[in-house]
Amino acid sequence: MNGRRIWLTGASSGIGAALAELLLQDGHRLALSARRVDPLQALATRYPNQVLVVPGDLGEAAQVQWIGERIAQVWGALDTLILNAGSCEYIDARAFEAAMLERVMRTNVLAVGYCLEAALPLLRQGLRPHLVGVGSSVTYLPLPRAEAYGASKAALRYLLEALRIDLASEGIDVTLISPGFVETPLTQHNDFPMPMRWPVAKAARHIATRLDKRPFEIAFPGPFIAGLQLLAHLPARLRLAIGTRLARSEPARKDNP
Repeated sequence: MNGRRIWLTGASSGIGAALAELLLQDGHRLALSARRVDPLQALATRYPNQVLVVPGDLGEAAQVQWIGERIAQVWGALDTLILNAGSCEYIDARAFEAAMLERVMRTNVLAVGYCLEAALPLLRQGLRPHLVGVGSSVTYLPLPRAEAYGASKAALRYLLEALRIDLASEGIDVTLISPGFVETPLTQHNDFPMPMRWPVAKAARHIATRLDKRPFEIAFPGPFIAGLQLLAHLPARLRLAIGTRLARSEPARKDNP
Protein backbone atom coordinates (compact mmCIF):
# COMPACT_ATOMS: atom_id res chain seq x y z
CA MET A 1 0.00 0.00 0.00
CA ASN A 2 3.03 2.31 0.18
CA GLY A 3 2.53 5.75 -1.33
CA ARG A 4 -1.19 5.48 -1.93
CA ARG A 5 -3.49 8.49 -2.21
CA ILE A 6 -6.13 7.97 0.49
CA TRP A 7 -9.21 9.97 1.44
CA LEU A 8 -10.05 9.25 5.07
CA THR A 9 -13.23 10.65 6.62
CA GLY A 10 -13.87 11.10 10.34
CA ALA A 11 -10.16 11.69 10.85
CA SER A 12 -10.27 14.06 13.82
CA SER A 13 -10.68 11.48 16.61
CA GLY A 14 -11.18 7.83 17.47
CA ILE A 15 -10.35 5.13 14.94
CA GLY A 16 -9.97 7.70 12.16
CA ALA A 17 -7.28 9.70 13.94
CA ALA A 18 -5.37 6.60 15.03
CA LEU A 19 -5.60 5.07 11.56
CA ALA A 20 -4.44 8.33 9.95
CA GLU A 21 -1.33 8.31 12.12
CA LEU A 22 -0.43 4.76 11.10
CA LEU A 23 -1.04 5.34 7.40
CA LEU A 24 1.04 8.51 7.43
CA GLN A 25 3.87 6.69 9.20
CA ASP A 26 3.75 4.13 6.36
CA GLY A 27 4.32 6.90 3.84
CA HIS A 28 0.87 7.31 2.33
CA ARG A 29 -0.67 10.63 1.29
CA LEU A 30 -3.91 11.36 3.10
CA ALA A 31 -6.78 13.72 2.37
CA LEU A 32 -8.32 14.14 5.82
CA SER A 33 -11.94 15.15 6.42
CA ALA A 34 -13.85 16.00 9.59
CA ARG A 35 -15.89 18.89 10.90
CA ARG A 36 -13.16 19.82 13.41
CA VAL A 37 -10.20 21.34 11.60
CA ASP A 38 -7.59 21.66 14.39
CA PRO A 39 -6.73 17.92 14.67
CA LEU A 40 -6.36 17.72 10.90
CA GLN A 41 -4.09 20.75 10.82
CA ALA A 42 -1.97 19.22 13.57
CA LEU A 43 -1.35 16.17 11.40
CA ALA A 44 -0.63 18.39 8.39
CA THR A 45 2.01 20.21 10.44
CA ARG A 46 3.67 16.97 11.47
CA TYR A 47 3.47 15.45 7.98
CA PRO A 48 3.69 18.56 5.74
CA ASN A 49 4.18 16.76 2.42
CA GLN A 50 1.63 14.02 3.00
CA VAL A 51 -1.56 15.63 4.29
CA LEU A 52 -4.27 17.44 2.36
CA VAL A 53 -6.74 19.04 4.80
CA VAL A 54 -10.26 18.96 3.34
CA PRO A 55 -12.65 19.63 6.23
CA GLY A 56 -16.41 19.86 6.03
CA ASP A 57 -19.80 18.53 7.06
CA LEU A 58 -20.16 15.34 5.04
CA GLY A 59 -23.92 15.48 5.51
CA GLU A 60 -23.98 18.51 3.20
CA ALA A 61 -23.71 17.51 -0.44
CA ALA A 62 -22.22 20.82 -1.58
CA GLN A 63 -19.37 20.57 0.93
CA VAL A 64 -18.58 17.01 -0.12
CA GLN A 65 -18.59 18.07 -3.76
CA TRP A 66 -16.02 20.75 -2.90
CA ILE A 67 -13.85 18.17 -1.14
CA GLY A 68 -13.94 15.91 -4.20
CA GLU A 69 -13.03 18.82 -6.47
CA ARG A 70 -10.17 19.81 -4.19
CA ILE A 71 -8.73 16.28 -4.18
CA ALA A 72 -9.05 16.12 -7.96
CA GLN A 73 -7.28 19.47 -8.27
CA VAL A 74 -4.33 18.47 -6.09
CA TRP A 75 -3.95 14.75 -6.78
CA GLY A 76 -5.99 14.03 -9.91
CA ALA A 77 -7.09 10.63 -8.60
CA LEU A 78 -7.65 8.48 -5.51
CA ASP A 79 -6.29 5.03 -4.77
CA THR A 80 -8.25 4.38 -1.56
CA LEU A 81 -11.39 5.79 0.04
CA ILE A 82 -11.91 5.01 3.74
CA LEU A 83 -15.42 5.97 4.86
CA ASN A 84 -14.94 6.13 8.62
CA ALA A 85 -17.09 9.10 9.72
CA GLY A 86 -20.19 8.17 11.71
CA SER A 87 -22.37 8.92 14.70
CA CYS A 88 -24.49 7.04 17.21
CA GLU A 89 -27.61 7.94 19.15
CA TYR A 90 -29.73 5.58 21.23
CA ILE A 91 -33.49 5.42 20.93
CA ASP A 92 -35.99 5.37 23.77
CA ALA A 93 -38.85 3.36 22.23
CA ARG A 94 -41.28 4.88 24.73
CA ALA A 95 -40.58 8.33 23.28
CA PHE A 96 -39.63 7.48 19.71
CA GLU A 97 -38.03 10.43 17.92
CA ALA A 98 -38.08 10.28 14.12
CA ALA A 99 -35.67 13.22 13.97
CA MET A 100 -33.04 11.09 15.71
CA LEU A 101 -33.42 8.41 13.05
CA GLU A 102 -33.03 11.07 10.38
CA ARG A 103 -29.87 12.49 12.00
CA VAL A 104 -28.17 9.12 12.26
CA MET A 105 -29.17 8.08 8.76
CA ARG A 106 -27.90 11.36 7.33
CA THR A 107 -24.49 10.92 8.95
CA ASN A 108 -24.04 7.18 8.50
CA VAL A 109 -25.76 6.58 5.16
CA LEU A 110 -26.54 9.73 3.16
CA ALA A 111 -23.12 11.24 3.84
CA VAL A 112 -21.59 8.01 2.56
CA GLY A 113 -23.60 8.42 -0.62
CA TYR A 114 -22.33 11.97 -1.10
CA CYS A 115 -18.74 10.78 -0.59
CA LEU A 116 -19.18 7.93 -3.04
CA GLU A 117 -20.56 10.27 -5.67
CA ALA A 118 -17.50 12.50 -5.29
CA ALA A 119 -14.93 9.73 -4.94
CA LEU A 120 -15.85 7.00 -7.43
CA PRO A 121 -14.75 9.00 -10.49
CA LEU A 122 -11.42 9.61 -8.73
CA LEU A 123 -11.03 5.96 -7.76
CA ARG A 124 -11.57 4.96 -11.38
CA GLN A 125 -8.45 6.98 -12.19
CA GLY A 126 -6.46 5.49 -9.33
CA LEU A 127 -4.00 2.65 -8.86
CA ARG A 128 -5.59 -0.64 -7.76
CA PRO A 129 -8.59 1.27 -6.33
CA HIS A 130 -9.95 0.23 -2.97
CA LEU A 131 -13.22 1.29 -1.31
CA VAL A 132 -13.36 0.78 2.48
CA GLY A 133 -16.29 1.46 4.80
CA VAL A 134 -16.46 1.28 8.59
CA GLY A 135 -19.66 -0.44 9.63
CA SER A 136 -20.38 -2.15 12.94
CA SER A 137 -20.73 -5.55 14.53
CA VAL A 138 -24.23 -4.47 15.60
CA THR A 139 -25.43 -5.59 12.16
CA TYR A 140 -25.02 -9.22 13.21
CA LEU A 141 -27.66 -9.07 15.95
CA PRO A 142 -30.44 -6.58 16.88
CA LEU A 143 -29.72 -4.98 20.24
CA PRO A 144 -31.83 -2.82 22.58
CA ARG A 145 -31.83 0.95 21.87
CA ALA A 146 -29.72 0.46 18.74
CA GLU A 147 -32.59 0.84 16.28
CA ALA A 148 -31.26 3.98 14.57
CA TYR A 149 -27.56 3.14 14.70
CA GLY A 150 -28.08 -0.51 13.77
CA ALA A 151 -30.40 0.34 10.88
CA SER A 152 -27.88 2.83 9.49
CA LYS A 153 -25.02 0.36 9.69
CA ALA A 154 -27.15 -2.43 8.19
CA ALA A 155 -27.90 -0.08 5.29
CA LEU A 156 -24.18 0.63 4.93
CA ARG A 157 -23.40 -3.10 4.90
CA TYR A 158 -25.93 -3.75 2.12
CA LEU A 159 -24.76 -0.70 0.15
CA LEU A 160 -21.11 -1.76 0.20
CA GLU A 161 -21.78 -5.44 -0.45
CA ALA A 162 -23.96 -4.59 -3.44
CA LEU A 163 -21.36 -2.11 -4.71
CA ARG A 164 -18.76 -4.86 -4.43
CA ILE A 165 -20.69 -6.75 -7.11
CA ASP A 166 -21.27 -3.77 -9.38
CA LEU A 167 -17.72 -2.41 -9.12
CA ALA A 168 -15.94 -5.75 -9.55
CA SER A 169 -15.83 -5.40 -13.34
CA GLU A 170 -13.99 -2.08 -12.91
CA GLY A 171 -11.36 -3.56 -10.62
CA ILE A 172 -12.50 -1.62 -7.54
CA ASP A 173 -12.23 -3.79 -4.43
CA VAL A 174 -14.61 -3.23 -1.51
CA THR A 175 -13.86 -3.96 2.16
CA LEU A 176 -16.29 -3.64 5.07
CA ILE A 177 -14.89 -3.08 8.56
CA SER A 178 -17.08 -4.35 11.41
CA PRO A 179 -15.64 -3.38 14.79
CA GLY A 180 -16.91 -4.45 18.15
CA PHE A 181 -16.57 -2.02 21.06
CA VAL A 182 -13.59 0.33 20.74
CA GLU A 183 -12.46 2.98 23.24
CA THR A 184 -13.31 6.20 21.37
CA PRO A 185 -14.89 9.55 22.31
CA LEU A 186 -18.15 8.15 20.93
CA THR A 187 -18.22 5.11 23.20
CA GLN A 188 -16.79 6.63 26.38
CA HIS A 189 -20.23 7.98 27.31
CA ASN A 190 -21.99 4.62 26.90
CA ASP A 191 -23.79 3.65 30.10
CA PHE A 192 -23.83 -0.11 29.52
CA PRO A 193 -21.25 -2.91 29.58
CA MET A 194 -18.99 -3.17 26.51
CA PRO A 195 -17.52 -6.69 26.51
CA MET A 196 -14.11 -7.32 24.92
CA ARG A 197 -13.58 -3.59 24.34
CA TRP A 198 -10.37 -2.75 22.46
CA PRO A 199 -8.13 0.33 22.83
CA VAL A 200 -8.36 2.53 19.76
CA ALA A 201 -4.67 2.04 18.90
CA LYS A 202 -5.12 -1.74 18.82
CA ALA A 203 -8.18 -1.43 16.58
CA ALA A 204 -6.38 0.91 14.18
CA ARG A 205 -3.36 -1.43 13.95
CA HIS A 206 -5.65 -4.39 13.31
CA ILE A 207 -7.27 -2.54 10.41
CA ALA A 208 -4.07 -1.06 8.95
CA THR A 209 -2.23 -4.38 8.82
CA ARG A 210 -5.08 -6.03 6.90
CA LEU A 211 -6.05 -3.39 4.36
CA ASP A 212 -3.39 -4.39 1.85
CA LYS A 213 -4.91 -7.90 1.59
CA ARG A 214 -8.27 -6.35 0.61
CA PRO A 215 -10.50 -8.84 2.45
CA PHE A 216 -14.25 -8.65 2.02
CA GLU A 217 -14.56 -7.90 5.74
CA ILE A 218 -12.38 -7.01 8.72
CA ALA A 219 -14.37 -7.93 11.84
CA PHE A 220 -13.02 -7.88 15.39
CA PRO A 221 -12.57 -8.98 18.15
CA GLY A 222 -12.90 -12.53 16.86
CA PRO A 223 -14.54 -14.12 19.94
CA PHE A 224 -17.04 -11.25 20.25
CA ILE A 225 -18.00 -11.51 16.57
CA ALA A 226 -18.34 -15.30 16.86
CA GLY A 227 -20.62 -14.87 19.87
CA LEU A 228 -22.88 -12.43 18.04
CA GLN A 229 -23.06 -14.70 15.00
CA LEU A 230 -23.95 -17.66 17.20
CA LEU A 231 -26.73 -15.72 18.93
CA ALA A 232 -28.02 -14.51 15.56
CA HIS A 233 -28.70 -18.10 14.52
CA LEU A 234 -30.84 -18.89 17.55
CA PRO A 235 -34.63 -19.20 17.07
CA ALA A 236 -36.36 -15.82 16.91
CA ARG A 237 -38.24 -16.28 20.20
CA LEU A 238 -35.05 -17.13 22.04
CA ARG A 239 -33.31 -14.09 20.54
CA LEU A 240 -36.24 -11.97 21.72
CA ALA A 241 -35.98 -13.39 25.23
CA ILE A 242 -32.25 -12.62 25.35
CA GLY A 243 -32.81 -9.13 23.96
CA THR A 244 -35.45 -8.26 26.52
CA ARG A 245 -33.10 -9.35 29.30
CA LEU A 246 -30.52 -6.92 27.95
CA ALA A 247 -33.00 -4.05 27.62
CA ARG A 248 -32.76 -1.29 30.20
CA SER A 249 -35.73 -0.31 32.35
CA GLU A 250 -34.81 3.38 32.60
CA PRO A 251 -35.16 5.87 29.71
CA ALA A 252 -32.34 5.86 27.18
CA ARG A 253 -29.81 8.67 27.09
CA LYS A 254 -28.76 10.28 23.81
CA ASP A 255 -25.09 10.12 22.88
CA ASN A 256 -23.63 12.52 20.34
CA PRO A 257 -20.17 12.27 18.76
